[in-house]
This record gives sequence, C-alpha cells and structure tokens, in this order.
Amino acid sequence: MRPAEDLLVHRPPMLLLDAVLDHRRDGILARARVDPGAWYADARGAMPAWFGLELMAQAIAAYGGLNRRAQDREPRLGYLLGTRAYTCTLPAFPAGSELGIHAELKYLDDSGLSAFACGITLDGEEVATAILKTFEGERP
Repeated sequence: MRPAEDLLVHRPPMLLLDAVLDHRRDGILARARVDPGAWYADARGAMPAWFGLELMAQAIAAYGGLNRRAQDREPRLGYLLGTRAYTCTLPAFPAGSELGIHAELKYLDDSGLSAFACGITLDGEEVATAILKTFEGERP
C-alpha cells in the first residue's frame, strides 16, 4: 500500500484518494474513504455520485505517478479529456464508506493520449463504471 499523496500533484482538500492498494502494468486499484465532514459532503455526510468521475481520474493520475516514480521522475499534471457512459447505481457514496477505485489501461499512444476502463466498488459490489479518456504529456 502506498499513500496517494506520494503519487499525485493534488493536495488536500482536493486529494480524494487515500492510498494505492495494487499496481500492475495495465492497471491500478486505489482506495478512498468518504469523509462526512469534507467540503464535498451533503447534508447526510455523503459524497455526491458525480464525484466518482474525479475518483477515477485521480486513480489514473496515481497510475501515471507510479510509472513516473519507477523512472525516478516526479508525478505530473494530467488532463481528463472526457468520459463515455458514466453510470452509478447510487445517488451518493455513503458517509464513512470505503470505496475501491480501479482503472484498467485500454489504450495508450506515444503522445500521451490514453483510455481507461474504470469502476468503483462499495462492499465488494461495483456501483459505478466509466471509460475515461486522458492526456499526460510534456509541458510546451
């Protein structure tokens, strides 16, 4: 397990992931806990479901950060270009819940364009899915 802060350029309060649990050549598994006192929390302390996109994007960024750390390089900023068919079975992620966020690399080209199949699990059940398109390239 590795702290997400070591792999992302995000910092609290915008850092939503807690840790990376597993990393493979073609994917990543991360964890996030829903903090009922966080800035994003609704009246019940839950995280609105649309935050799932950001959780997935941060998991992808952590994947890139791990790959860069393996090359003795610092993590860098990436860009979420779009998503296809984000679905979530819940209106919000419950207060205090622990979410598993997984991202599997589906496409990567030399320019830094990529696509990942992502999902979020709660109590072992997949509750959200999406395909995210991202870009991580050198600054001009």
